[in-house]
Amino acid sequence: MSYQLHRDSARQITARCVVITLSDSRAAAEDLSGKQIAQLLEAEGHVVADRHNIPDEPEQLRAILEKTLERGDVDVIITNGGTGIGRRDTTIPVIQQILEIPLPGFGELFRMLSWEQVGSGAMLSRACGGVVAGKLLFALPGSPKAVELGMTRLIIPELRHLLHELRR
Repeated sequence: MSYQLHRDSARQITARCVVITLSDSRAAAEDLSGKQIAQLLEAEGHVVADRHNIPDEPEQLRAILEKTLERGDVDVIITNGGTGIGRRDTTIPVIQQILEIPLPGFGELFRMLSWEQVGSGAMLSRACGGVVAGKLLFALPGSPKAVELGMTRLIIPELRHLLHELRR
């Protein structure tokens, strides 16, 4: 089956998503990136089942991921924040420890597209994605511009197709 036929056969899928923002400086009311992710998902007909705003603490992220992965009403988890190389950027090590099927193309494409916006600074992003416990898991940087890029150019265009493939 061609790529386009695969995508077309997934048109009716609605993703049930959880958004997790990791930030030491943004309270839930100031979480523009998490709000943006939720709005972009809902605009495409997907459901945001839950949103969390936590500090860059690996134990808290691990605990929320464990609870969310047990939920039967969730297909996709999208984090934002903690993907850089700073001392407090701990999202990626936590996520990489639990991924069962990494999707290296997601991070590669994200950095390629980021290159067009920020040039060589794109190398600082460790955005990644993959599958764990039958659910999609994506980690985006925390900036609204990076969230828009990752969501509109990568995640949303392929989300239904990815879920279709997982459910086959």
